[in-house]
Amino acid sequence: MTSLPSPRPTTPSTLHFTKGHGTHNDFVLVADTRGDLDLSPEQVRRLADRRGGIGGDGVIRLAPTAAIARAGEAVADAVLAEEPGAIWFMDYRNADGSVAEMCGNGVRVFTAFAEALGLATLDGGGELALGTRAGVRRVRKEDGPDGTPWYAVDMGPWHLPGGPEAEAAGADAAVAVRGWTAPRPALSVDVGNPHTVVALASTAELEALDLTRAPQVAPLPAHGTNVELVVPLGEETDGETGLTTGRVRMRVHERGVGETQSCGTGAVAAALAVRTWASAGGRTPVDTWFVDVPGGLLRVRALEGGRAELAGPAELVFTGETRL
Repeated sequence: MTSLPSPRPTTPSTLHFTKGHGTHNDFVLVADTRGDLDLSPEQVRRLADRRGGIGGDGVIRLAPTAAIARAGEAVADAVLAEEPGAIWFMDYRNADGSVAEMCGNGVRVFTAFAEALGLATLDGGGELALGTRAGVRRVRKEDGPDGTPWYAVDMGPWHLPGGPEAEAAGADAAVAVRGWTAPRPALSVDVGNPHTVVALASTAELEALDLTRAPQVAPLPAHGTNVELVVPLGEETDGETGLTTGRVRMRVHERGVGETQSCGTGAVAAALAVRTWASAGGRTPVDTWFVDVPGGLLRVRALEGGRAELAGPAELVFTGETRL
């Protein structure tokens, strides 16, 4: 892994940063180990600007959870009450400067960043518990399908906002995409942040979508929603292990960002929506899913107790300094 300099105090004018990505969902990462950095929405937008800044789908600040609590965010107090060991907090901002609950790809990249800074050790079976605005997230390390390190994140509880009625109907919303003649049914899935999932009939239709404009969702959740367009690719059973896995292909339009190469929480929502549809159709639910996104491959597992796990790679690309 890339060796990074030790964290150092930042000034109002100069910011030390690292660029990282998880399946090409990319972020500007900032180590604020003293908890005294306050990035304005305008500064976040400039950092994330792909022409006038560093460029990224979002900005992640690593800060002490206690400092987030002192700043008045009650969720940080709840994080420490649940897990006193979650001393670091992922302060995530979308590219447009808005605050987001959390980001599944971002959690993995945050963890790789914490490792590089010497703030976490996951090799040898270690675990990192960190705080997010969606609660505590726990991360472990494993070998990915290609032998490279993957990070597996317990994403916490998920649910269908539409309840049993939406589960039975397979939908509780409608989504319109530029070029469609009519809206299509969609299922709302909450994974700590809001998602709306639409099933398509073919990969050709998926590839032809125009996502240069945000899909229109009705009813629109109060804080907006991410929209996943998915094609279920079926299930297969391993002859040696007997494990049945499903596969899904996905594109995503993220609120506050636009179309991205990947979305971790979106992959979880997509897999769980397809699993829900299969179950409603009378099929035995499959718990492990591989999700193909434009930026790579992710794995989603439905866990006991209504929780989910997301696994995939994370890479730190370069470091530098910029003037705010």
